[in-house]
Amino acid sequence: MIRRTEPDPGLARRVAGVVAAIPPGRVLSYRDVAELAECRSPRAVGTVMARSPTGEELPWWRVVTVQGTLADHLQAEARERYREEGTPLREDDRHLVRVDMDRALWTPDSPGG
Repeated sequence: MIRRTEPDPGLARRVAGVVAAIPPGRVLSYRDVAELAECRSPRAVGTVMARSPTGEELPWWRVVTVQGTLADHLQAEARERYREEGTPLREDDRHLVRVDMDRALWTPDSPGG
């Protein structure tokens, strides 16, 4: 039997803080969030976000893979949110939506986000 453990509350707060700070129209990769939240792995960030232990509604669409993609079941809703926020996208035959990481990647300490 696989035992599911709840994410560390401190980690959950750190991840939530990083994700909540991403400005509209910008993104971070799971790896970036892990680094900024002092988390052991990008997968742990995904687990924390999926379980939402802080109870916060986080802008999940602003956290993508390093290739700028999301899981298939999230792409349709994310595409609408990206359009609303003006997030730079790339054409991609394999995905409904793919973020242009060169233009959309947020650097937390840069002026203007």
